[in-house]
Amino acid sequence: MLAVFLILAVVASAAAEEPERLRIVSLNPSLTEILLSLDAADTLVGVDDYSARQQPSVAELPRVGGLFSPNLEAIVALEPDAVVVVPAAQQRDLGERLEQLGIRVVSLPNHRLEEVLTSITELGALVDRDQAAAARVAVIRRAVAESRSATAEAPHPRVVMVIQRDPLYVVGGGSYLHELLDVAGARNIAAGFSEAYPRVGLEWLLAAAPDVILDASPDAAQAEAYWSRWPSLPAVRANRIVVLSASAWRPGPFLEQSLQLLADALRPTELRVAP
Repeated sequence: MLAVFLILAVVASAAAEEPERLRIVSLNPSLTEILLSLDAADTLVGVDDYSARQQPSVAELPRVGGLFSPNLEAIVALEPDAVVVVPAAQQRDLGERLEQLGIRVVSLPNHRLEEVLTSITELGALVDRDQAAAARVAVIRRAVAESRSATAEAPHPRVVMVIQRDPLYVVGGGSYLHELLDVAGARNIAAGFSEAYPRVGLEWLLAAAPDVILDASPDAAQAEAYWSRWPSLPAVRANRIVVLSASAWRPGPFLEQSLQLLADALRPTELRVAP
């Protein structure tokens, strides 16, 4: 009988020492991906609709609405310790209401490269995965340094990266993608726009005359036919239109892969679709 009591005492002591699992709701697919990359899937108790569609490992978790239309009641019902968001005007009121209810809101901007790296670091600290976060950041920084060195003396083609064709949105100077384009050896012709993803006119694009068009718009299959309507564009004449999948420009934890995709896309080859 004494042995049984001793065993129960040891089990109870171990349970008392084990830290309670943090309960997190993620309202952004990039932040969800970062948490998954840090082996912190067990902390997620709810995600936004887009995260659930993009990440099979969280597809069965409770959904709390869209990126810009999260459901306050659904979030509160999950009793989270923290809600992680990328700051946006549409979510400002939500964040204030959650904080009024005593729920911690962790707001992590991700427009610039350093902001994305900071998001990885801060999420690592939040879920006690500091070393994994530091290792992930180190991989990205090393890839950036190596690519910058490799392209320093190479020609820098004039490039535009399109994220939507109609209306036309491109990568501007305020985006981490602008920084990756520069590191990959490109001259972003939309760098003069301070916004991350400015809306521009087709007339502007025709006048800017890019050497390369990186098409990351949703309808990849129509890229070649669409741009062929403007044969005067140097990128069309030289057959330097490259289709990029959406995964190439998500501000998540694997930016070294995005950088490699961009570097491959800048090689003067025939039209291709990057994975």
